[in-house]
Amino acid sequence: MTSPRPTTSPSPFEYAPAPESRGVVDLAPSYGLFIDGEFTESSDATRGGGTGGGLRKTVNPATEEVLAEYTQAGDEDVDRAVRAARKAFSTWSALPGAERAKYLFRIARIIQERSRELAVLETLDNGKPIRETRDTDLPLVAAHFFYYAGWADKLAHAGHGPDPRPLGVAGQVIPWNFPLLMLAWKIAPALATGNTVVLKPAETTPLSALFFADICRQAGLPRGVVNIVTGDGATGAALVAHPGVDKVAFTGSTGVGKAIARQVAGTDKKVTLELGGKGANIVFDDAPVDQAVEGIVNGIFFNQGQVCCAGSRLLVQESVHDEVLDALKRRLATLRVGDPLDKNTDLGAINSAEQLARITALAETGEAEGAERWSPDCALPSAGYWFAPTLFTNVTQAHTVARDEIFGPVLSVLTFRTPDEAVAKANNTPYGLSAGIWTEKGSRILAVAGKLRAGVVWANTFNKFDPTSPFGGYKESGYGREGGRHGLEAYLDV
Repeated sequence: MTSPRPTTSPSPFEYAPAPESRGVVDLAPSYGLFIDGEFTESSDATRGGGTGGGLRKTVNPATEEVLAEYTQAGDEDVDRAVRAARKAFSTWSALPGAERAKYLFRIARIIQERSRELAVLETLDNGKPIRETRDTDLPLVAAHFFYYAGWADKLAHAGHGPDPRPLGVAGQVIPWNFPLLMLAWKIAPALATGNTVVLKPAETTPLSALFFADICRQAGLPRGVVNIVTGDGATGAALVAHPGVDKVAFTGSTGVGKAIARQVAGTDKKVTLELGGKGANIVFDDAPVDQAVEGIVNGIFFNQGQVCCAGSRLLVQESVHDEVLDALKRRLATLRVGDPLDKNTDLGAINSAEQLARITALAETGEAEGAERWSPDCALPSAGYWFAPTLFTNVTQAHTVARDEIFGPVLSVLTFRTPDEAVAKANNTPYGLSAGIWTEKGSRILAVAGKLRAGVVWANTFNKFDPTSPFGGYKESGYGREGGRHGLEAYLDV
């Protein structure tokens, strides 16, 4: 005897809350600067004047709760940090590569041991979901230190000459979207090649860099090899301009990158810039739709779209446009937006009120210019900085949302008919950082990838990173490469 069929559809599967405890993070009320192996107050604070010494607040973007205060470094603080790095350089660069590697291996192991603490800290300070910090950011951070530790005693075999030498003091400025990962991208190759470092984290996400300073002490890293100066753009500008800095590494906006390029022009400083992007994700008519949709979602909604290489332009072949769009909308309706510390959350908070205002303004411009806006039904928390996952259709290449880097969970959908048209539209941008290709034909992947002006081209995937693979862009996305053997060259006098 068979059971009667239910007359009503089953209720959707509900996820019970699965919050990660924030108790694993012990935050101090305020933090100083990390210079010459010690946490110290600002010189301006002790003198009672100058441009630095004040305290700034860093907040949890999901709740607007103040997490801690940190120090605004002034010009004299930057000078102290650079002098400490210069003093340490002679000893650090003279160490055999195998000895430097021991410190890098030790740092990597401590990062693994403290990964839960660091993942929760990054989620609190940045707003991204704990699943991303725990499963993506922290494993990659440790992997970069492990990888470059392996290169420290093999630099003569890296293809950059038989006797490559370190440059000296590296001034490094990193963004807020991947605070600890960008730190690893910068510091690991610099130390492996024998350089010393002065690093400035982003003003909205300084905490993981300050915790990394403690890891350096825990690993027994010699004094002055790594120095951390916190503050706003003025601190970064002072670091870039300092005459004692031999190498500048910057990841951030194209506007600031251009200013840095102008500032160091005519000097002997070596520079690498990793800037903005407007990546194209190209879906051909033979692509597996479900797999492509997952790649599209990962490409633009990972870290709330606050990714320089985000696939923010979706190019779909006309014959499968409706099928792909319907599947994509169904998938977006399942995304969970909310508490970043909940392990079920897919989209967390926007990093700051300033960034939320920029995303909102650009989305409103898209509507005003005639593009059709769509978002799934989702309740946004009342406190914090939130933006629902958003699609724009009926978009042309002239629309602002198809040209400007929004740096948020906003996807612009365009169509194409032929591979040549797809390439032309993908390349029709001042940026050139990333692209994705979705097709079952390997020959098509190779043919199209060879014509795309993008530093990274993914095939049937998106946003996949590995420390052995170089990353960087063309045109207004910057120059130089980070990661892999190529990432060593930026820190060597070759």
